[in-house]
Amino acid sequence: MEKSVLVAGAGISGIGAARLLLEKKEAVILYDGNEQLDENTIKGHFDINSNITVVLGQLTKEVVDTVKYCVISPGIPLDTPFVQLLEENHIPIWSEVELAYQMGNGTVVAITGTNGKTTTTALVGEIVTGFVGENNTFVIGNIGTPYTEKALEMKKDSIVVAEISSFQLETIIDFHPKVSAILNITPDHLNRHKTMEIYAQTKEKITKNQTGDDVCVLNYDDKVLREFGKTLSCNVIYFSSTHKLEEGFYLDGDKIVWSHNKQIIEIINVNELNIVGQCNYENAMAAVAMTLSLNIPLEIVQKAMKNFKAVEHRIEYVATIDGVTYYNDSKGTNPDAAIQAVKAMKGKTVLIAGGYDKESEYDLWIQAFDNKIKKLLLMGQTKEKIKACAEKYGFTETIFVNDMEEAVTVASKLAESGESVLLSPACASWGMFKNYEERGRMFKELVHKLEIKEK
Repeated sequence: MEKSVLVAGAGISGIGAARLLLEKKEAVILYDGNEQLDENTIKGHFDINSNITVVLGQLTKEVVDTVKYCVISPGIPLDTPFVQLLEENHIPIWSEVELAYQMGNGTVVAITGTNGKTTTTALVGEIVTGFVGENNTFVIGNIGTPYTEKALEMKKDSIVVAEISSFQLETIIDFHPKVSAILNITPDHLNRHKTMEIYAQTKEKITKNQTGDDVCVLNYDDKVLREFGKTLSCNVIYFSSTHKLEEGFYLDGDKIVWSHNKQIIEIINVNELNIVGQCNYENAMAAVAMTLSLNIPLEIVQKAMKNFKAVEHRIEYVATIDGVTYYNDSKGTNPDAAIQAVKAMKGKTVLIAGGYDKESEYDLWIQAFDNKIKKLLLMGQTKEKIKACAEKYGFTETIFVNDMEEAVTVASKLAESGESVLLSPACASWGMFKNYEERGRMFKELVHKLEIKEK
């Protein structure tokens, strides 16, 4: 009997993986543990004659016996009972990134890290597009478009720019980027990875199959990554915003420079960029290092950098209303990302934060307020925890709000001309919103409503 491929998870990643497998004439079992889902709605994502079976609720041994391997969606932890059942029956488990890599073509450039992935991926994508054209550039992965959705469109001369999360890296096998980058490693997703050591090791898997012909770009200022670089067999390029490197990219005042073969080459003045904050200058350095490693001419790199606009939801300028500037940093889903957003603010700021509890610690974030945060408006599951942490450091200017609408209304009344309102939650969006995109777009819609009232 012909065996099927089991796709676990009926969300965007699972649907994309199932479609790709069906295109390759595989029989697919699409499984989701949520038995409340509607089978017909799920099947509606596929052609009516597709060779697909939907299984909801509990996965049985009888189903497992018909499976040759499983493609697991990144949102599913590996310690769930059905994964243990697969392992007991020696069923290989692939990430959807692994599936797409096996099916696709082209040169792969892959970016991971706790923060800055989306901005760096988008910037690398813009530079690559300027070099090989839009039809030969694929910007995919955690940035929004599943790798599996585009894999069959990729040609040998395509360049694939992939944002890769730790969840996706857990189950790679042969995934092999020509150029990789790990931007930073700070506490995040510890509710899933349990320890910082396991989290770091998972991120470092992006280099697992790289050889001496490949390149890995690392943040020199991150001690874990600096040491990790010494263990790699591929070529390592460092970047730094605090050290002048003998070899690598660094920030020299307002200039990004490249120290290479005892020469200093000026890349760009950060004032020519449309992105703000030290975190974004680090993202820019990583993007330059990666694209020059692909032998893209410097003038193409510089032109793309000057044209690049901030990624949606990442310290994104929204509007200036009655002298108050509003920024959307909904992608600041952990304390370290939120620290970078606070640092990027120029003056007094009303900060909107809080959300789903990923078991993060908020001490360093609160300490980074540095007399800059005028009021802290808190919502969601973490509001009590954050307030208690703030008070521990003498910060008492906190207000609880019930939802985003109340947060924006209160913030607009508190902020004065010359000040800012910043949405940078330091928490995931789950529980109140479907994802950080929905949270950020709601914030922007509410701000634009204020703008209409002012007019």
